[in-house]
Amino acid sequence: MNIAVLAKLVPDLVEELSIDASGAKLDTSFARLIVNEFDDHAIEEGILLKERFDGQVTILAPDDEGIDDVLFTAAAKGADRLLKLKGISAMETSSHALARAYADVVLELKPDLVLAGVQAHNDLDGSVGSLLAGMLNLPYVGYVSGISMQDGQAALRKEYPAGLIAELQVTPPAVLGIQAAEQPPRYVAVSKVRQAMKSISIEERTVAPTESPAVPHIGRMFKPEAAQHAIMLAGAPDEIAGKLVKIFKEIGVI
Repeated sequence: MNIAVLAKLVPDLVEELSIDASGAKLDTSFARLIVNEFDDHAIEEGILLKERFDGQVTILAPDDEGIDDVLFTAAAKGADRLLKLKGISAMETSSHALARAYADVVLELKPDLVLAGVQAHNDLDGSVGSLLAGMLNLPYVGYVSGISMQDGQAALRKEYPAGLIAELQVTPPAVLGIQAAEQPPRYVAVSKVRQAMKSISIEERTVAPTESPAVPHIGRMFKPEAAQHAIMLAGAPDEIAGKLVKIFKEIGVI
């Protein structure tokens, strides 16, 4: 089975983010970039499929500073092939353009399954996986939390709100948006990553980003402004209820 996994870096939300001088985008000069959490789960799920059903796993990623570490870490976990897309950055490119760049390479690879993180916190114009499926006219299933192969079909476990679980079947080739791998992404020691650096090389493909008119235009970005602080109500339950009614009347809710 031939599996392609899409991965990209995103700003670490634990860090303090700042807006650049233009006011229309984040200043990523000093931002810490990490692999998108859902993409990390997609990598893990791809390697689990390889271990259970045999095959090859190829990781595709745009060229951002630090992506080599992500690729070599994936190789240390069990990925077979690493492809870096030169000429395109996940920090500077829309999801539409990134999906188009992936599409050209995926057409060449002809994978049975394409796994992508179901979303990322900087997917302003849509998730890359669903956009890619639309461009390639392939079936897409999102929020997948488990995959098995049965008689040439991919049996999927899909999560819905309120804890509902669905079991679906899809005929490859298909694109799947991974919400969670069947086990947490495995840890690999730095020594194994260094070993992977010596045993596997990163292939590079030059792509030209093609923007879509559907991409939203950002005119200005603002940091959230602090408003009023929370009001702490003390007292017995009846007293608190009375205070709430008074407050609701004052602000016109009741």
